[in-house]
Amino acid sequence: MTPVPFLLLIEDDDAIRTALELSLSRQGHRVATAATGEDGLNLLREQRPDLVVLDVMLPGIDGFEVCRRIRRTDQLPIILLTARSDDIDVVVGLESGADDYVVKPVQGRVLDARIRAVLRRGERESTDSATFGNVIIDRSAMTVTKGGEDLQLTPTELRLLLELSRRPGQALSRQQLLRLVWEHDYLGDSRLVDACVQRLRAKVEDVPSSPTLIRTVRGVGYRLDSPQ
Repeated sequence: MTPVPFLLLIEDDDAIRTALELSLSRQGHRVATAATGEDGLNLLREQRPDLVVLDVMLPGIDGFEVCRRIRRTDQLPIILLTARSDDIDVVVGLESGADDYVVKPVQGRVLDARIRAVLRRGERESTDSATFGNVIIDRSAMTVTKGGEDLQLTPTELRLLLELSRRPGQALSRQQLLRLVWEHDYLGDSRLVDACVQRLRAKVEDVPSSPTLIRTVRGVGYRLDSPQ
């Protein structure tokens, strides 16, 4: 039997929180809720959700800070709820460590689709492994090591690295990566790719500002190389 996904929804608006909790429950999720960032962080100390749905505008500790605090100790998936897709909120949220975002007003089915897409990124796949310099990607165990030490990657970071590693030396456009990793290809979402690459480089590269593994292909996107 497939386990029921357990979600933590952090949203201060009572009406939105209740509506999303009801919608997500109907979609087959188990949902815990919190009205503030502080309450959400306290719940995380007591329970282990599969994914966090996090509103940006919260009283007290805002969603950005909640995201940063979660990322200090945990790599569980985070989806942001934001007011505008063209707002600086999206960029700051992605740089804080969020895996994806949904623009308000939120449609329950859209959010459910994004949640399931994010959760699929952590599923095991093929049984082989790949080596790029001192970075080893074990696709069976869904782990990545660098110099023999385990790297703590979010499911989205891991999926991005897996997709790049399947096509070593091949440039993949941002649109291709959006389809492969995020399972949607809205042109404005290319910043999802850039932000995730930036976070991934910080973990796998020896010198993130001068990457030798994840290379930028100007005007196209990114490729994964073995360092010379």
